Amino acid sequence: MTTAPATTRTTPYPQRHREGEARGRRLGRALKPIARVGDLDEALMDRIGRDFFERDELGDRLARAMRLRSGEPGAVTRRQLDQALTTGSAGLPDEAPQILRDYIAHLEDTPDWVDWEKIEKGQKAYLRLGQNAADILLQLSLIGGYRFGGPTDLLVATGGLTGETTLRRLAETSHWTMSLSIPDGLRPGGEAWRLTGHVRAMHAVVNNAMEPRWDSARWGLPINQSDLASTLGLFDAVVLLGVRTLGVRVTRGESDAVMHMWRYVGWLMGVADHYLVEGERERHRVNYHILLAQADISEAGPRLTRALVEAQRGRDRSGPLPRLRARLGHERLLSMLTVLLGRESMREFGLPVRPPWAHAYLIPLNTWRYRTPMGRARLEQWGEKVRARERKEVFGDARPDIGRPATA
Repeated sequence: MTTAPATTRTTPYPQRHREGEARGRRLGRALKPIARVGDLDEALMDRIGRDFFERDELGDRLARAMRLRSGEPGAVTRRQLDQALTTGSAGLPDEAPQILRDYIAHLEDTPDWVDWEKIEKGQKAYLRLGQNAADILLQLSLIGGYRFGGPTDLLVATGGLTGETTLRRLAETSHWTMSLSIPDGLRPGGEAWRLTGHVRAMHAVVNNAMEPRWDSARWGLPINQSDLASTLGLFDAVVLLGVRTLGVRVTRGESDAVMHMWRYVGWLMGVADHYLVEGERERHRVNYHILLAQADISEAGPRLTRALVEAQRGRDRSGPLPRLRARLGHERLLSMLTVLLGRESMREFGLPVRPPWAHAYLIPLNTWRYRTPMGRARLEQWGEKVRARERKEVFGDARPDIGRPATA
């Protein structure tokens, strides 16, 4: 892990840019034809490299205000942010700091291209993915993203996914993604809208706090536009691609609706407009180029992965035979990771390889769920049960605290 002070930039790119390109080409062999990439788009590679040094400027202004001492002119507390996202700009008191007004007003200023009917369809489609989406988000989006240095080193440096906080921090992210499927939740003032506003603010606070002591010449800014675009791609198109490997049928209309939903979520998160693509294939194209722009794996990746895999044993397995169910859940995870990430990545992470028995039962099960009238009729109900169970297994009776103001 590198957390040396930032050094003077001598190139428009950080050292990590294209450092692991040969490895990225191997990992992206299956993605390349799906994305219909011929020759690399060097203009896009240049933009990705430069965007490692670009931040969310509005979020950064808010972060600087949130890091001021309480009572200082212009200071914004986390409680004020929570209240502002709850009441909206119309409910802000006269003495509210201007940056808080600007931030809320921006989030409320919904872009003209947003199609609420399409977003609603995307929310329903995402909900119907049920456990499949939860599996892919954990295994391919999250753990799969640990195969590259930079963001993983930041997570270790901030303690976000290590030690006792591992499962809870993962659950808070899962809680946020599951909230996106709540009807009207993404409209200004809705639960998912509020949570996304908090996620953006917390990203900015972390970037602002870490930047003075981060090796930006090596990695770029701690949280930057290229990594934000990578995260967005892992949550939209990678999930759609991953669930298909589990036997899930995703129609063209469902794909378009899910991508539109995530385009709006990306906008709320402060992702640069040039990464807010509309179609799945275009996202795969961007993802392929981002893959080739990455660094090799760092020591943080295996550390995070093993902590996360081990943390799955700590899920609430209330009911009969909890130890057996925990063991089966652990073996199921290893089986799915072996298929989704491949043997090379399993070796890099120091994880044992397992036979593909999980896929062997999931594919026929999902074929029944998504391709028969009886199965399709129950998908939304199943998705609701999965959302409730995921929350119960991780949080128990406690309330998820993502985006909530600190009490201290």
